[in-house]
Amino acid sequence: MSKPRAGYHHVRAHIRRNPGPRGARRMSGWLTVGLIALAVLWVKFFGLGDTSANTPTEQRPTPSVSQPAPSRG
Repeated sequence: MSKPRAGYHHVRAHIRRNPGPRGARRMSGWLTVGLIALAVLWVKFFGLGDTSANTPTEQRPTPSVSQPAPSRG
């Protein structure tokens, strides 16, 4: 077997590139999913802040006339 060129090495029956230096540690997929889930739950339970400007004013229901319940007797 011939020697691979610089920056590569043999892995079983094929040639693979050598791993390079990692400047900053990358986030894993599960960490990303966890952060998104945390953000969704935060918004669900705590909201995005002051939303009183977007909500309509408080409306009280008006009583309506209804028929009296039939008496049993």
